[in-house]
Amino acid sequence: MKILILCTGNSCRSQMAEGFLKKFAPNWKVISAGTKPEKEVNPYAIYVMKEKGIDISENQTKSVNKFLNDEFDYVITVCSDAEKECPVFYGKVKNRLHIGFDDPAKVQGNEEQILSEFRRVRDEIEIEFLNFINNLI
Repeated sequence: MKILILCTGNSCRSQMAEGFLKKFAPNWKVISAGTKPEKEVNPYAIYVMKEKGIDISENQTKSVNKFLNDEFDYVITVCSDAEKECPVFYGKVKNRLHIGFDDPAKVQGNEEQILSEFRRVRDEIEIEFLNFINNLI
């Protein structure tokens, strides 16, 4: 199984989803990318994933353009912006799926408020991608 998780910035939601899928299905090829990738993975995403025992600190943000010639079993968009832009992905895709999540990077407030939002979205991603795998099995 080869899966591309697509978001806009590839710094939060898609990185967390990639981390969970790699944990749940270690034999699958899982890649995340963005339509407009940020410079680095969001430090809060790294922190809250570490709380779940998943290290994404070495992950790099990537442009979806790197994968246009690749074939995927699934392309899964995780934010509404990427869902709108997904048709620009011209690679061979067997299945397209959208599992949307709020963008925790947009939350403003003190550190505890920001971490709380990152944890909420992380937990939603974990549940939805576990359901995705269970539905395939």
